[in-house]
Amino acid sequence: MKLLRFGPKGAEKPGLLDHDGQIRDLTGIVQDIDSQLISSGGLDKLRKIDPSTLPLVAPDVRIGCCLASVPNFHCVGLNYSKHAQETGIPIPAEPILFSKATSCLSGPNDPVIIPRTSQKADWEVELGIIIGKNALYVDQDTALDYVAGYCTINDVSERSFQMDRGGQWVKGKSAPTFGPVGPWFVTADEVPDPQVLDLELSLNGETVQSSNTDDMIFSVRKIISYMSQFMELLPGDIIATGTPSGVGLGMKPPRFLREGDVMELTVQGLGTQKQTVTNAL
Repeated sequence: MKLLRFGPKGAEKPGLLDHDGQIRDLTGIVQDIDSQLISSGGLDKLRKIDPSTLPLVAPDVRIGCCLASVPNFHCVGLNYSKHAQETGIPIPAEPILFSKATSCLSGPNDPVIIPRTSQKADWEVELGIIIGKNALYVDQDTALDYVAGYCTINDVSERSFQMDRGGQWVKGKSAPTFGPVGPWFVTADEVPDPQVLDLELSLNGETVQSSNTDDMIFSVRKIISYMSQFMELLPGDIIATGTPSGVGLGMKPPRFLREGDVMELTVQGLGTQKQTVTNAL
């Protein structure tokens, strides 16, 4: 299934994408696409519904973040071999973990707003994992059993906040609109192997990132297992699994986002995002 949330910001409704690519309204069937739905067996309930029996939604409706009430927004840094090379940082021996504030979550086509004091705003297309059940001390062999689904993520970053201002990465990752997620929550049964997915991001029509998840240093299985040794992953947690090469920081000279820039990005089978960059008022 491909689940989504549509409507005005703060008043999104639950929906699903039918076999013809049309949005169907799940209002009255489920309250929302959220951690409660995932943890209560709601995905199995939705699989039994004939989408053609649901009301159609206008195709030009706004799409919101594909998941509501996200408990945690976890991330993995420097997780593609070629991306590590372009940054000049040695390939990590263990996954580099950090977080984004959930207040940064936004719809896949909402504007990306550059913070007032920003100098080095950057783009990062990523495969996102949506956790389906509590995961603690999980082994790699069973790690994918804990995945409810996958999504496309733009891990928008402010490199000056992240790298030049001291402290942890979280403050360079968490500005409002720095977490476009969606358009769809694609259930795990539609992604039998998350390590063979193409990723791409274009800036103003020029492809700047083009790779495949087979370049990951640490696989989805490894990430889930590794994280669960240090913390309990919860239903509805989102994990951004790292970005491939082609970010602005790695260009020579570096290229950072400016007002009016347009980013278009996709992960194979998980939907496309398009954001226009604006400056904060």
